[in-house]
Amino acid sequence: MKIVKRNEELLRDALSCIPQPSSRTSLTSCNKLIRFEDISAAAFKIQYGVQKTPCMYSRLSKQYGMDIYLKKEFLQYTGSVKERGVLYLLMSLPQEQQRKGVIVASDSNFSMAVAHHASELRVPAFVVVPGSTAPARVRLCRDYGALVISYGAANKDAQVHARRLAQENGYLYLEEEDSAVYLSGLGTVGLEMYEQVPRLDAVIFPAGGHCGLLAGSAAALKHLNPNISVIGVESESFPVLQQSLKAGHPTDDQACNNHHFYGDVSGVCFGSNSLQLTGKLVDKVVAVREEDILISMLRLLEYERATVDAEGAIGLAALVAGKLPELKGKRVAVVICSGNLELHLLQQCIARALTLDNRVCRFSLVISDCPGDMSKLLEILAREEARVLDIKQERTFVTSELFTVEVICTVETRDKMHTAQLRNALLERYPTTAWTER
Repeated sequence: MKIVKRNEELLRDALSCIPQPSSRTSLTSCNKLIRFEDISAAAFKIQYGVQKTPCMYSRLSKQYGMDIYLKKEFLQYTGSVKERGVLYLLMSLPQEQQRKGVIVASDSNFSMAVAHHASELRVPAFVVVPGSTAPARVRLCRDYGALVISYGAANKDAQVHARRLAQENGYLYLEEEDSAVYLSGLGTVGLEMYEQVPRLDAVIFPAGGHCGLLAGSAAALKHLNPNISVIGVESESFPVLQQSLKAGHPTDDQACNNHHFYGDVSGVCFGSNSLQLTGKLVDKVVAVREEDILISMLRLLEYERATVDAEGAIGLAALVAGKLPELKGKRVAVVICSGNLELHLLQQCIARALTLDNRVCRFSLVISDCPGDMSKLLEILAREEARVLDIKQERTFVTSELFTVEVICTVETRDKMHTAQLRNALLERYPTTAWTER
């Protein structure tokens, strides 16, 4: 959490730091590493404002050879763990600043948490977003109680406008970073998990550009039991945390992907506090492929009836990809921290995941354009228990002999073994069958 405008004065009670003369100094410069007492204080203060989400035994445990417990933070009111840090920050503000209000400039989970909890605390909240923001996100922020202002074409335009409004009207400009207040609020997740699951061996968190949850929760868990392994997971496409740990300071990864699929796991947003805590307390950071994240989303939807985004699924993706073989037979908790995926992306993600999981396949073959030949193909598909999703016939541009038809068929199978069985059956009857590689 980055606070601009009289930061140290506004939060001196929560941070116990000396005010600096500059009105635009980041909190990071005056924060110390958080203590367990800070997290305990946050847990007490926000206990009635956020959900104590369940940490439940998962049916995926048998499939991956370990006892898996899922901390379902996507069940928070705004669908994100960010509520914990945001609520603790807002409750720590002086009454005068609560009366004036706060302003943010993004369409992230952080902004939605600010909109909701500011409304609950009767703090005026303003959210500035660029014109390209998805209408669904704009509607959600308004429904949560914020005044949404559309400005500019890019995030930088919205940020400049928000800072100008803050200066002119006395609002407190909030930008997610890694202040002690924010990290302490996020750290309450680790505190709850320790209470909910006895004899934990390891806990897996999302990492990437926003590692405040990882850092804050590690502080709680390592204080309670230093033997618990704390593991962070980020995307192979932008391993910013691993690069920063190696360099010893936050790095700017030019390969960061701004696609909405990645949401808050892309980009560089942590500061020295998060990096220091991670380097000191986190046992391991691993990277996973986009394909692993998609299959993880599919597993959570099927086995847990949980609709999550990339940030929510990335922790489980490390187990799906087999990145942590040392956890076999152990008791492992995985934080499912976010469930805010746009509907059109959800449809694309599940369709792609089914293909990656060898459960949707496509093939083409040429048959005689005679009565009964198509029915014979369908009989084979029915006998092999393949569900036909789509079937097309091409007559005009077929390059084989006359009076033939090319059939392009998309079918659903149970798993990889079933797909191989269907493929063999078709090749036996139609040797020229061509399969579309995924």
